[in-house]
Order: sequence, then C-alpha cells, then structure tokens
Amino acid sequence: MNITIIAVGKLKEKYLKAAVEEYSKRLSRYCRLNIIEVQDEKTPDNASSSEQDIIKEKEGRRILKYINDNMYVVALDLKGSMMGSEEFSKFVGNLGLSGKSNIAFIIGGSLGISSEILKRADYKLCFSKMTFPHQLFRIMLLEQIYRGFRIMKGEPYHK
Repeated sequence: MNITIIAVGKLKEKYLKAAVEEYSKRLSRYCRLNIIEVQDEKTPDNASSSEQDIIKEKEGRRILKYINDNMYVVALDLKGSMMGSEEFSKFVGNLGLSGKSNIAFIIGGSLGISSEILKRADYKLCFSKMTFPHQLFRIMLLEQIYRGFRIMKGEPYHK
C-alpha cells in the first residue's frame, strides 16, 4: 500500500521532525510512505473572508499538483466524518482490498482546505471537533495510520 501525506507548511521544530522520522520508520514495515510539504501562504492579520479564500485556493493549487488520478484522496476537514481507531483501520484495509492502494491524506494550512480540494476528495475525515496545530496534526495522523496497520495485522497496540 502507498500512503501519501500532502501537508501545507514545513515542520520547523526538531521534536516534530523526530516524531515524523520515528513513525516513518515504524510504518516502513506496512506501507510505502511519502510525505510532501507544500508552501503555505502568509495570512495577514484581520484577513477578510475573500482574502482567506484566495489563500486557501493558492495552497490548494499547490496540493493538486501532487494528486494523481489513481489516488484515493482523504481530506482532513472539520466537517468530515469521525471514526474510531478500529473503524479507521477497517477503512484503510478495505480501501486496499478494493484495489485502492494509493491513498493520499490532505492536511490543509491554518485556514483549512480549499473548496477545489474538498471537491476532489473521495472522503472527508474529521479527527475531532477540536482545532489542532497542523504541524502537530501530521504526527497525530501518522500515529493513527500506524495504529491502524497494527490493528489490521492483529498486533498489540495501546487502547
């Protein structure tokens, strides 16, 4: 299975980079992982709604360059569906069984994901109604993907 994470913004903090490296190493037993970072746009203070939409669209165009036709696209969106870890594991496993072995997870910038990306998405997933820093969220997603593979394989995991 091929897992691609396309995220807006670059990780700067060493501890976040170390966590990504650790989960990338752990996931190498289960899948081919590719993490793509696209440049984020500077958001001016008190940006209007239309300015925010323009920023999201610019970031969205950068993301679209990396989405192939054969990818099953999962957009991480506050309006998406929620699921537990076991359900997420089945979701990813069923995609693989149905021949959709190229999965792209999209993490938007601080303003969210563009409407164009949301239209392209095959599924919209929400982790929580809470808001998380998108850099930290990348680690949370990697952990859940790792946990999902462990569950799929019947291996022990922390409940």
